[in-house]
Amino acid sequence: MTSTILVTGGTGTLGGHVVPLLRAAGREVRVLSRRERAPEPGITYVTGDLLKDEGVAAAVAGASTILHLAGGPKGDETATRNLVRAAARADVGHLVYISVVGADRVPLAWLRMKLAAERAVADSGIPWTTLRAAQFHDLMLKTVRQLARLPFLPAPGGLRLQPVDSREVAARLAELTLAAPSGLAPDITGPKPYDLPGLVRPYLELGGRRRRPSLPIRVPGKAGRAYRAGANLTLEGAEVGKVTWEEFLAEQHRARTA
Repeated sequence: MTSTILVTGGTGTLGGHVVPLLRAAGREVRVLSRRERAPEPGITYVTGDLLKDEGVAAAVAGASTILHLAGGPKGDETATRNLVRAAARADVGHLVYISVVGADRVPLAWLRMKLAAERAVADSGIPWTTLRAAQFHDLMLKTVRQLARLPFLPAPGGLRLQPVDSREVAARLAELTLAAPSGLAPDITGPKPYDLPGLVRPYLELGGRRRRPSLPIRVPGKAGRAYRAGANLTLEGAEVGKVTWEEFLAEQHRARTA
């Protein structure tokens, strides 16, 4: 009998890529969702809310592995602790968590929350794997679209980002989920770092829009010092994706104009 993998956040951007990969590997997948959904071949949906701790025990029951992708702007550590408690009671054999590059190095509230969730996983007593990923191309595109509306391009001094293709992150997560627990895995990042104007300009060029001047901005405090030191980057020892930001934008542009 094929063991079941529970995926939280399985209906999101990353989940939409990784669930089919787990199915292609022959695994039965159970997806925790806040809304009822009709089952699909090899995929069942269960309703629950991690943050409210509703339906979590029923969701984890009988699962051999949990891939925890669910996240939001707040409450991740609470949601993860609720999941961990239920998973420990259900004797889950492997807990896989997706986190963010720099969670242990950049003093921002959001990253401190991700680090607290990481620690809840590591301290759970369940064999675990955590993968820290850079910003997804998909999510960076939303930011870039907003910045492209401005008459200038904000250029926070020292801030660079390493956007990575979410499909490549999904492929790595599928590998880790199907393998033995490995603790903290090497970070996964995009092929190269960019400053914010460097992310916006190719987007403007593809749309035939005029270039904008950059406006230097100094990020104050500890977070600014961390960014200027590159604490949000992993330049050595990371798994590096192959899809560049420019290639991703070109793909999106072709899809829109097809």
